[in-house]
Amino acid sequence: MMHIAVAGNIGSGKTTLTELLSKHYKFKSMYEAMDNNPYINSFYEDMRRWSFNLQIYFLNTRFRQILEIRKAGKSVVQDRTIYEDAYIFAPNLHTMGLMTSRDFDNYASLFELMLPFLQAPDLLIYLRADIPSLVRQIQMRGREYENSIRLDYLKSLNERYEQWASGYNLGKLLVIDVDELDFKNNPQDLGNIIEKVNANINGLF
Repeated sequence: MMHIAVAGNIGSGKTTLTELLSKHYKFKSMYEAMDNNPYINSFYEDMRRWSFNLQIYFLNTRFRQILEIRKAGKSVVQDRTIYEDAYIFAPNLHTMGLMTSRDFDNYASLFELMLPFLQAPDLLIYLRADIPSLVRQIQMRGREYENSIRLDYLKSLNERYEQWASGYNLGKLLVIDVDELDFKNNPQDLGNIIEKVNANINGLF
């Protein structure tokens, strides 16, 4: 059983790479629960009001994913991890004043209870992208609820991703700069990523 997870900011290409890697390796793919997310539209309309609800929803669904991965006993490629919710998105909302300290402490306490049941991915792939690249990708995919994403929100998330990645020690980490890549449409770009993934996977055995 192999667990590969793809991490990165909004618009970095996580879902696309998850799909491509799962097809290449014939692994099961697990995606973020976005289409049926009951809070996402409300969150982008009023972040302060709905931040706690949204983060609890993500914490719940991603913990369920982890249980499903264990139960299935199959190799998977996962789109975003529970660690990003807990160490990047929730603290970022709190720091920006978009989640109260009371709610954040409640969230952090719940995540702490989950920690003993978590198992980090065998390989974490972090897609690093600058703000113009993220904005371009967000605009291209045309999700209506993302039209109101604030640039300072993306920027602060990017900063937290860099801090988190620099200190990541839960398993193997592969950092890919995606600003100049088009792995969705360019087979050579995808092939180069797969070569790097293979090198890391082979080192796990």
